[in-house]
Amino acid sequence: MKYPFVCALALSLSAIPACNKPASGRPPGLLKSEVLFEQAPHAQCHASTIAETKNGLVTAWFGGTKEGNPDVGIWLSRQEDGRWTQPVEVADGRQSDGKKYPAWNPVLFQPKSGPLLLFYKAGPTPKSWWGMLTTSGDEGKTWSQPRRLPDGFCGPVKNKPVQLANGDLLCPSSSEDQGWRVHFERTPDLGASWTRTEPVNDGIEIAAIQPSILFHPGNRLQALGRTQQGRIFEIWSADGGLTWGKMSLTSLPNNNAGTDAVTLADGRQLLVYNHSCNSEGKKSGPRSPLNVAVSEDGKSWQAALVLEDEPHKEFSYPAVIQTSDGLVHITYTYRREKIKHVVLDPSKLVPSNMAGNK
Repeated sequence: MKYPFVCALALSLSAIPACNKPASGRPPGLLKSEVLFEQAPHAQCHASTIAETKNGLVTAWFGGTKEGNPDVGIWLSRQEDGRWTQPVEVADGRQSDGKKYPAWNPVLFQPKSGPLLLFYKAGPTPKSWWGMLTTSGDEGKTWSQPRRLPDGFCGPVKNKPVQLANGDLLCPSSSEDQGWRVHFERTPDLGASWTRTEPVNDGIEIAAIQPSILFHPGNRLQALGRTQQGRIFEIWSADGGLTWGKMSLTSLPNNNAGTDAVTLADGRQLLVYNHSCNSEGKKSGPRSPLNVAVSEDGKSWQAALVLEDEPHKEFSYPAVIQTSDGLVHITYTYRREKIKHVVLDPSKLVPSNMAGNK
């Protein structure tokens, strides 16, 4: 099913100012915008992730000659004294028999206690990849021997897990081997054992992948993510992620590109996505502009910031966290050449109404 009206909606919303720029030219709330490295150690890079450790920020992404090539590995950089360290490759898709597959979609997560976790995927394609996990006890300086997750488990497929009150990690996951279908994986012991839900959509009415999980009062959770239907999906759980309701489409456009979201300490929801539509179904649309929106309830969204808006360039696959000092950190793909890092003060964002979002 296609939704041609979404393109018109995107155009009308793009005309709404996302922020009021002061004389300095910097939008309210935007504190820093930087690339992680000037000289790339690889021809292309994509799918960044970010986490906060007790010693600072850590980022990772996949890089190599081209997405899907066997030389694509997982690269990592740490922030030390306000500067990013030179990227190093910390994992790849090499198997015990020596065969090398591409690596995909790293996800960093620092649980409340225990080592820093790095999930990633390895395999020929997203239809046939498998989950991998490596850990670091020194905030990303050194890493354990990677191990494969149990068959049928990928871990968090693009976006970070959330840690529930009982300590369980709830991982937003999806599969592409029988259509695009979302499911949720759970581990009570940082990856030693796993359970999972069945797919929460059929992959036909709504073809969806790569969810993010948001917290709401009353043990309610919301997941948002990417679709082939031209709009971001949402789905809700009333029991902390054990069961999920029916998936539906929001009025926010989606150009068949990854999104990410986070629940802020003040209870608001913050979403990073390409406010651009795709009228060609499964084919990815233009991945520009890259936008930030905020919501009080996860249903009505307000434009807050335009991070990038250069036409015909790629700014995509955001990852977003809020650190212990209250600031928001976002990383994303910059033209497939570099990874960009942006710092926001969410208390200073100036939202604008987004007509049509209900």
